[in-house]
Amino acid sequence: MRPTKRTEAGTASAPGTSTGPTQDDGCARHQPAGAGAWFPWRVPRGGGRSASDDPGPPASGLTLVPWLLMGLGAYANILQGHAPNPWIGGLGIFTFNSLYIYVVIRAFVPEKRDSRSTRASLVALGLIAGALALAYGGDWLNFLPLLGLAVGAATRGPLLRRSGLTVTVLAGGVAAVREGWAAVGVAYGTFLSVVVTAAILSLVEAVRELRAAREELAHRAVERERLRFSRDLHDLLGHTLSVIVVKSEAARRLAPHDMNATLTQIADIETVGRQALTEIREAVTGYREGSLTTELDRARSVLSAAGTTLTVRRSGPPPGPQAEALLGWVVREAITNVVRHSHATTCEIALAATDARIHLTITDNGPLPSPPLPLPLPLPLPPPATATSTTPNGLRGLTERLAAAGGTLLAGPAPCGGFAVTAELPVTAPSVTPRGAGDATLAGSAPGAERGRHP
Repeated sequence: MRPTKRTEAGTASAPGTSTGPTQDDGCARHQPAGAGAWFPWRVPRGGGRSASDDPGPPASGLTLVPWLLMGLGAYANILQGHAPNPWIGGLGIFTFNSLYIYVVIRAFVPEKRDSRSTRASLVALGLIAGALALAYGGDWLNFLPLLGLAVGAATRGPLLRRSGLTVTVLAGGVAAVREGWAAVGVAYGTFLSVVVTAAILSLVEAVRELRAAREELAHRAVERERLRFSRDLHDLLGHTLSVIVVKSEAARRLAPHDMNATLTQIADIETVGRQALTEIREAVTGYREGSLTTELDRARSVLSAAGTTLTVRRSGPPPGPQAEALLGWVVREAITNVVRHSHATTCEIALAATDARIHLTITDNGPLPSPPLPLPLPLPLPPPATATSTTPNGLRGLTERLAAAGGTLLAGPAPCGGFAVTAELPVTAPSVTPRGAGDATLAGSAPGAERGRHP
């Protein structure tokens, strides 16, 4: 292997690469640290955002202010002395410009756009534009298309249609009085001002709403994936570590008396560890699925090592793949809690399937807290941020899985003593998509369900 070279910053660099000036045959040359130095316009993959993804600054009414230059002809008439009553005309232009700026700036803020002051200013703007165009004509008719810009910016929906039609008729009527057939062009220009301005601004607003919706969807997708991964990691490691601890204790007890049995337990620990690595890789990539048959075999092994007698009763047709995967998660969590918390000597798993529903019950004879707690009752599941420390995390994850498939989960003291976990699913359970904790309810997280039986 060729040795790596040490840079001035003290970090190792691979042969043939450099982060700064290098000396070669007495000639100094610069080598780029990465492809970005040669192609600065490229955006690195993986986390960089292209310029097209940047929405830029929000739109502002200032973009419509330069259109006031259309009124320069009226200014020229006043300065050249061609306009009668120049002081009145100048005051009218000043008032029109002030109201125009006021309206278009407020038009870009939805709350202000629909206010009474904006509507009143828009009406006053129309009266002033009509009065100036009717009184002076000529270049003063350009204030009518400007009025159309303000109407297109400040109105939406049915009001836009009514206002646009009114402004177009006003422009055509005033121009017809002053310029005859030229009124057609003025009316058409005013109509285009209303329609084009409203269309462009509506498109801008729609694009921004779509960007906001896309960001919200991306945020929710990240939260769902984070929830899925944390839930799977909890279910996997909680069970696996419990099995390793139980088998390690069994190996320690057997070592002085039976080396062959000890080696068997150690081999089981190795197998469980390797299987856990595989399952964690599957959880990371999102392809982790449970299996009822596999979990039943594991339950026999771990309960046998813990000194607990397991009885399995099955009746009815076998469940479908999705239902079997979900029931496998239930068995895994319930058996983990039996091993870690119950101190039970017997455990029973009963699976009963009908044409419509599947019932799975896991019971043990472990001691209950004193005084005895009531039977499980349906209670709403608190969201993760407000859930108390006694809320079973594993049961919450199971409830989310089953609720997404149309099932329910009950956990609490059994009628005949001990502890019971009961799951019910439809035979044709749909594929489960990870959901937020607040989207499901924990049916049966009664006070007895928190009997310390949560990893």
